[in-house]
Amino acid sequence: MRRSLPVRLLLAVGVSLGLALVLLVVLYATSIAFDVWARLRATPLWFIAVYVTGLALLAGLGARLVWRVLGPRRRRQARRRASTPPAPPTREQLEDSLRRALATGADVGAARQELEELSTRREAGEVHIALLGPVSTGKSSLVRALLPEAVVAVSPVGGTTRAVTRYTWASPAGDRLILTDLPGLLEADGHLDTLAREEAQRSHLVVYLIEGDLTRDQQEALREVLALGKPVVLALNKSDLLAASDIETLRARLTTRVAGASRAEVVTVSAGAEREMVRVYPDGREELVTRVVPPQVEELAAAIQRRIDSDRAVLDDLRDAAVFVLAARKLDATLATHRRARAEEVVASSTRKAMVGAMAAVSPGTDLVIQGYLGLQMLRGLAEIYEVSLGDIDLDHFLAHAGRRVGKTVPVLLAVAGNALKAFPGVGTLTGGLVHAVAYGLLFDSLGRAVTETLAARGALPEQVALRTFEEKLSEDVETRARRLAKLAAAQVRRIGASGG
Repeated sequence: MRRSLPVRLLLAVGVSLGLALVLLVVLYATSIAFDVWARLRATPLWFIAVYVTGLALLAGLGARLVWRVLGPRRRRQARRRASTPPAPPTREQLEDSLRRALATGADVGAARQELEELSTRREAGEVHIALLGPVSTGKSSLVRALLPEAVVAVSPVGGTTRAVTRYTWASPAGDRLILTDLPGLLEADGHLDTLAREEAQRSHLVVYLIEGDLTRDQQEALREVLALGKPVVLALNKSDLLAASDIETLRARLTTRVAGASRAEVVTVSAGAEREMVRVYPDGREELVTRVVPPQVEELAAAIQRRIDSDRAVLDDLRDAAVFVLAARKLDATLATHRRARAEEVVASSTRKAMVGAMAAVSPGTDLVIQGYLGLQMLRGLAEIYEVSLGDIDLDHFLAHAGRRVGKTVPVLLAVAGNALKAFPGVGTLTGGLVHAVAYGLLFDSLGRAVTETLAARGALPEQVALRTFEEKLSEDVETRARRLAKLAAAQVRRIGASGG
């Protein structure tokens, strides 16, 4: 747009005044610098050194302050966001996610079951306590001590409890509690660990039972429990076997293990047992007798009651948040499996179509493999499955780059395809087309799997990452895939021959 004469005059005057101001500032700064230098020359050398060093330090400090204010602020904020755990989803957010997942055909039963179980527990108004701990620490014996009338499987063989078992317990204050005896952690079968941790998430409070200082694996399991953010009572069992000084030492050490967790505390318990001991009589005779050690669970019961009395509403909120996280995790896992299955169908269908198209031309151009209609349709289909917008991605540009990257690989793929077809005699008249068809299939299969993997891992399609993965997939298990695709191609040829087409 052409500006009017008065506007251009004003701009010229403004620019002239700005240049004049800059010139004055430069001249003034130069005058000061020369004046300072003249004065410094009359001073001792050591003073000049101190003066220059001071100026350098001030300049460095100023540059650092400017950098901290302007430069890394975004990175600091990003680091803070990365270190801050995401807030748990709300019930409304989960319901919305379930509806959207259901619309895609995903099986949302596992996540829905968690929300239904939560509603059931809310209506019952009971306090759920998960009894957790390594194998053979006496969890079932502790249940028997708290509930003498309960029938509990107790055995000296490690890992007796193989399923979740619930017992009703009335606290001294009259609260109705559900005590859940869980499988021992760190079993050889990892399913038990998952089972125990999930039930811990559904509970209001966790009792983590041990019988000594924590091993490295036990510390890791305890950290996972503490990360749930709910009250945890770390109970040291079999305290009757320890001296009072040893108990205090262990208690202090365990307290440091839960330092920083405001809702955790350490107590000592004894589930009670029958101890064999040798009785020595005055005449020197010895006799092996069994002594019954009464249970000592009062400190644990008091700790549980304190947690319930402190704020029941907070306990409910913490339990609900943990269940929402569990439900969201199960929904994510279901969606990942569902999307992977759909993506594999899209890739397989596109690969078959590309192979059929290749049979129509003995020497098709490689650029058609990468820039053709089928390639675009496959990418769009995969992006739709992973709910990724491709508005900011030039698919033609992406496919063109992919085509340039496979230029050196095509001869190798053709050779591998030819070798794979040797296992299918009787298709000699179309061998040239079949070789290219199998090569097409390898390219499409590799590209589809690379894009699927990138979308699943990153939730986006960064071009360079996807292209690097594409190159890796091209050489991954290529002979096995070529044999599978050659079988499909040969079967297609036989069907065409049988139909007379």
